[in-house]
Formats: sequence, structure tokens, C-alpha cells
Amino acid sequence: MITTILIIHGLLAVALLGAITHQAFSTTKRTPAANRSFIDKYRAVGAASYTNAVIVLFIVTSIGGGLLYPQYRLDVRPTLEDLGLREANGVFEIKEHLAAIGLGLLPAYWVFWRTPLAPEGAVARRYLTWILAFIIWWNFLVGHVLNNIRGLFQ
Repeated sequence: MITTILIIHGLLAVALLGAITHQAFSTTKRTPAANRSFIDKYRAVGAASYTNAVIVLFIVTSIGGGLLYPQYRLDVRPTLEDLGLREANGVFEIKEHLAAIGLGLLPAYWVFWRTPLAPEGAVARRYLTWILAFIIWWNFLVGHVLNNIRGLFQ
């Protein structure tokens, strides 16, 4: 059962990464249509349409992480402590705190991304989106690295 939850958690995290990354890049400066590169085309999306998906995926992925947490405490954390990898446990603690901060930011994120988009909220949208993107990427990378460390030493 834990393996199934872990796989679903990982798949949802990848979907969340894609949505928030597209949206974050869409908040950056655009170039004229004649000079469009791959990155310009990547960020040329309807950014507001990602808002609800990001919110739902963030909440569901966080719930999945909460369901996996007891197994982490019983299996992974003791292994890391036995190997003297206290830094890895510290990074995971940061991951937990950032997830909580991200959940707290979601209401403000939703307000600023509501359509119709207010022009005066563009800066707030950009910063909120990039903060959430950082949190999501950090949590994704830390979660996978810690899972892989546990697998290497098992």
C-alpha cells in the first residue's frame, strides 16, 4: 500500500512541477513574436488556467506526503541517522516547513490569480508563483534524493 501511495505521490508531484513551472515562466518578460525561442514558446501559456490545478495538486500532494510521513519516520529516518547523515534529516525538516509555508500561501496565490487578472497584481502574482515554484521544486528534489539514499543503503 505504501508503495502505491509513493508512486501516486510522485506522479502528482511531477504534474504539479509542470503546472507551476509553466506558470512561473509565463510571469517573466516576453520577447517579440519574431524572436521567439523555445523558452519563449514554453512560457507563452494561459497562466491563469493553471491556478486551480496548482492549488488542488499542491493540497493533494501534501496529503499524500502526510500519509507517507509515518513510514518515513519508521524506515528512512533511522537509516539516515545510523549512517550519520544528519544533514539529510535536516534538509527533510526544511522540506516539511516549506510545504507548510506553501499551503499558507495558497489563499493569497488564488486571490491574485483570479480572473480577470488585475494589472496591479502582476508583481504579486510573479513573486507568489516563483516562491511556490521554489518550494515545489525543493520538496520534489529533496523527497526523491532522500528516497534514493534510503534505497542505496538498504
